[in-house]
Amino acid sequence: MTTRHDTAASPVKGGAAPGRPPGGRASAEADRRKRAKLSRRWQRDMRWSPYAFVSPFFLLFLAFGLFPLIYTGWASLHTVELTAPTDMQWTGLDNYTRIFDDEFFWNAAKNTLWIGVISTVPQLLMAMGLAHILNYKLRASTFYRVVMLAPYATSIAAASLVFVLLFGRDYGMINWVLDLVGLDKIDWQNGSWSSKFAVSTIVIWRWTGYNALIYLAAMQAIPQDLYESAALDGASRWRQFIHVTLPSLRPTILFTVVVSTIGASQVFGEPLLFDANKGASGGSQHQFQTLGLYLYEQGWVNQHLGRASAIAWAMFLILIVIGILNAVISRRLRASS
Repeated sequence: MTTRHDTAASPVKGGAAPGRPPGGRASAEADRRKRAKLSRRWQRDMRWSPYAFVSPFFLLFLAFGLFPLIYTGWASLHTVELTAPTDMQWTGLDNYTRIFDDEFFWNAAKNTLWIGVISTVPQLLMAMGLAHILNYKLRASTFYRVVMLAPYATSIAAASLVFVLLFGRDYGMINWVLDLVGLDKIDWQNGSWSSKFAVSTIVIWRWTGYNALIYLAAMQAIPQDLYESAALDGASRWRQFIHVTLPSLRPTILFTVVVSTIGASQVFGEPLLFDANKGASGGSQHQFQTLGLYLYEQGWVNQHLGRASAIAWAMFLILIVIGILNAVISRRLRASS
């Protein structure tokens, strides 16, 4: 009886290695090329994507920021009328010398300065006080923060019209209260200082809560160890506020002062809507006409676009001076600290 033994054949010498499919080297080369292509694409994406993300801002800035700035600078050197904006006649610096010799320009600059002082100083002091109160643990603190920010979100037209009713000469609530306590009624719109105070009140009402939240955020960033050390040394709450809170808030205070000053130099909507005649003259005697109103009056009422462009550039130079002062003061504060 014959027994059959099956034996596996030995691999042929020099043949293909077992388990490696044909064409494996080509597949590995294709994978390497694919990974290299993806790597190059990833590198390009990492290099150019940030520019693509920020490009909308720069496009909008070029269209609505840089171009108007350059165009108004060019128009300020010409005589241009609103009825024919493409018809320009070269005048050089005549528009600048004319507005600087105009008493209404200096009156508007003086009104802008006083309204800025009357509105900025009480506004920041009140904002600091409100922020200091909200910095403590209070019930419904989130509700109070929303309430403080509500005036900032309110339409400037709606707010100004409400204050016009409050400061009305015959039927205003302010004069009604003055009459109750035995004081004479005040003609808020036609008085020199009373009109400035009324316009400043609108600005204070709109921006106090906004600045208070900025101060509150800065206060919450102050380390609690400083307050604990001051308390261990026997410092009262007032001493802690003077010697711990205020020194820590110096950069924030400087920021709010600069931003409020810039905003005060551009006040426009409040005095425009506060005027009983709803014009750009800022009252019958120009008693609360700001630089923004004066620019609007020259450009869109008197239709002198060249002169209005010169006023706009004068305001721009004022803002540059404010920025330089901010940089100098900030540098000195950093050096002193």
